[in-house]
Amino acid sequence: MASLDNAEDIALDFGAEDEWRKQRSVRYPLAAVFHLLFKIFALFFFILFNFQPFLGFISTFVLVVLLLALDFWTVKNITGRLLVGLRWWNHVDEDGSSHWVFESRKAGSKTQETSTESRIFWLGLVIPPILWFILVFSTMFNPTWLLIPILGLSLSFSNLYGYLRCKAGAKQQLSSFATQFLGQQLMMKASNDMFSQAQ
Repeated sequence: MASLDNAEDIALDFGAEDEWRKQRSVRYPLAAVFHLLFKIFALFFFILFNFQPFLGFISTFVLVVLLLALDFWTVKNITGRLLVGLRWWNHVDEDGSSHWVFESRKAGSKTQETSTESRIFWLGLVIPPILWFILVFSTMFNPTWLLIPILGLSLSFSNLYGYLRCKAGAKQQLSSFATQFLGQQLMMKASNDMFSQAQ
């Protein structure tokens, strides 16, 4: 058995184990599945138990709200970061002031999302608020069941709003970066021209 002092240095190539992900149209299939799974189950169970209330309101409410909460947490913390490189959260300072933080993956990053992942993410984010909005109006005359689609609409719309702000912030940062880069290039060119004329 060789001692640790005589051991060879081994260079580990971190990230090379994920090279196979770059060649796939969906690099994170489990994240994509869970991005859609909780939404589909929440909508399915609400529609099923609303029209055939054999489970009862309280059990349906608990089941659907649990699925909505799992969906909200998964989208906000996992699938947004993995599938499209966006993240948002709320930060409260020591003085009690609230700040919303919207982040996006850098444009020159090695890991870019695929078009399939982006399509799955945005369709899974846009369609559920529309469906919950329709369900709000379909249960308008049944006030007992109205609370569930209102909760579904508010949670899915808040995730949609947060990610739209992230996307808009990323484009704004990209345009400000491009403007700043162009300004730096013009200043460098002008200073080089002035320096060459001085000689």
